[in-house]
Amino acid sequence: MVGGIGNIGRIPELRKRILFSILMLGLYRIFIFVPVPGVNAKALAQFFGKDASANATADPGVPSAPIGSNPNQQGAQGTLFSIYDMFSGGALEQFSVITLGIMPYISASIILQLLTVVVPFLENLSREGEQGRRKITQYTRYFTIVLAIVQGSMIAIGLTRMQAIGDAGRIVPDGNWQFLVMAVITLTAGTALIMWMGEQITERGIGNGISLIIFAGIVARFPATVYGEWELYRLGQASEFKLLGIAALMVLVIAGIIFCERGQRRIPVQYAKRVVGKKMYGAQSSHLPLKINMAGVIPPIFASSIIMFPATILTFWQTPVLQEIAQVLNPGGWLYSTLFVVLIVFFTFFYTAVTFNPVDVADNMKKYGGFIPGIRAGKKTAEYIDKVLTRITVGGSFYLAAICVLPTIMQGYFNIPFAFGGTSMLIVVGVAIDTVGQIESFLLQRHYDGLLGPRAARIRGRGRVGR
Repeated sequence: MVGGIGNIGRIPELRKRILFSILMLGLYRIFIFVPVPGVNAKALAQFFGKDASANATADPGVPSAPIGSNPNQQGAQGTLFSIYDMFSGGALEQFSVITLGIMPYISASIILQLLTVVVPFLENLSREGEQGRRKITQYTRYFTIVLAIVQGSMIAIGLTRMQAIGDAGRIVPDGNWQFLVMAVITLTAGTALIMWMGEQITERGIGNGISLIIFAGIVARFPATVYGEWELYRLGQASEFKLLGIAALMVLVIAGIIFCERGQRRIPVQYAKRVVGKKMYGAQSSHLPLKINMAGVIPPIFASSIIMFPATILTFWQTPVLQEIAQVLNPGGWLYSTLFVVLIVFFTFFYTAVTFNPVDVADNMKKYGGFIPGIRAGKKTAEYIDKVLTRITVGGSFYLAAICVLPTIMQGYFNIPFAFGGTSMLIVVGVAIDTVGQIESFLLQRHYDGLLGPRAARIRGRGRVGR
């Protein structure tokens, strides 16, 4: 493996691409600490439980409690704000110029991808090759700006109605329309900047730029989480056995994600002899790979957004009944976990059905003379593929639900601060697999061994990068 990594420096193009990606990700992390003007930093810190005065203890040597552990902490956790904060790498905690992060672009991409199936105009564009894809990408950029304006307005207005616990007062001025206009323009420009940086990484760097930006934001928070666990151990609030158990569980979760993300059912496909022009092509054997997880990380993102949207809206009103409902919908309760699992399973089947059409696959196979041994071409092939895909999706949906609900179970029922799991770990492991797979492809194209050596199995990406 050391030799494989050393070969990276021998390929100038690959070396430049990796350095360019690192540079752009470094600039992205710098922008996180550039706040929107007019924000009360002390009140914002108290709202997210980051201010020492909000978490003061009798012993000056005891550090402030981790976020979410302060009983007086406001509802930042368990709302849509927590999703934005996760994908932006903590930008919302700073209310920085890139607070919205890449979420508007992700939302626009998903919506247009779903509309491609039902809108004939977009469906025809998707079939026009490279030119059609560029047109859809252009529409995605425009839609991203529209969503950034809407989401930026919601966050800016929402924060004006919130007040931190303590003496810091409001986070941002209430009723100041000049601030709202400036904040929306700044947040929209920040999203446009991040979108441009992601496209530059994809074109001139290594890996998928949008996915790597999300990856960098999530990974940047891991050291603080590890340090928090170490502090709990140092203060006697966690034993060596618990730390070892958490480490072992983390390794098992990562191994399970890698195994399932790379797992696939290969359906054998035979191609008969065919004549193209004056050339005759002989019979060929191939396979149709059906992944265990065809939907990627979309189902947990959809599920958590739908559950947390009511909780976010209810936090704007201080009525006891509404606050109690919002508390029930927050992570940690049995109702939240149940709804989360049900929605993940539903969206896994829904998104798989939208993005993978067995009828189209069967028609393409028949068009090029392909068939599944023992299955009649056409309708019977489509029914067989759909049957196999349904069985695989059952396992994939429960795999996604188990990974995403694991942190809630460990924290809520066993009092174990297990923070390595859920949607964030799915994204981190998946993006790492895709990026390493691209690096290995560069090495193999230049006649070098892969990253793991000449005898190791080749690292395959997950098909669509960033899914």
